[in-house]
Amino acid sequence: MTSNVGGIDRIVRIVLGLVLIGLTVTGTIGVWGWLGVVPLATGAIGWCPPYAIFGFNTCSMKK
Repeated sequence: MTSNVGGIDRIVRIVLGLVLIGLTVTGTIGVWGWLGVVPLATGAIGWCPPYAIFGFNTCSMKK
């Protein structure tokens, strides 16, 4: 499994996931906020299945 999620993309995913989960825990939004686990997990591991399927890669190129 090669990393296909780059630095800024990872940060955005982690923050978005934490915000959604936080809003769910505080009762601001409904149970749909638990979907924040998905961007949190993909940001944490650095690999996104849809990116792999469609050939996207936001990692910087190594020389």
